[in-house]
Amino acid sequence: MTTDEQQIRTLVERWADAAHAGDMDTVLADHADDIVMFDVPPPHRGARGIDAYRETWPPFFEWQAQGAVFEIESLDVEVGGGVAFAHALLRCGMPEDLARNPENRLRLTLGLRREQGRWVVAHEHHSFALTDAVAADR
Repeated sequence: MTTDEQQIRTLVERWADAAHAGDMDTVLADHADDIVMFDVPPPHRGARGIDAYRETWPPFFEWQAQGAVFEIESLDVEVGGGVAFAHALLRCGMPEDLARNPENRLRLTLGLRREQGRWVVAHEHHSFALTDAVAADR
């Protein structure tokens, strides 16, 4: 594993731990000022810029405080020059929801770039696969 790959793995793991703990400063620490995030809940056009990104977190922190799980299960990193991407699967949900649907995973994709000698997240995307119940409604 290269130094860049390890730095990015550490960045993602630190972010996930901070998200679970409700630590806003650490969640924001390694994100670009012009971050674009597409999340599971609205806004559907995404959060654009670090201030909009920051505004998405308080409801998630409240949900986490009620006992939700947020754990990285797998993480892959690819680095090429001054850009990189990472994709991960996370166990994300209330314990009873995960027990009912043990295969459900949050899918995370990150686009990173080198900025002033360090890696920052410029793009973040979270999604869940459609369940049979949701797909049947379509």
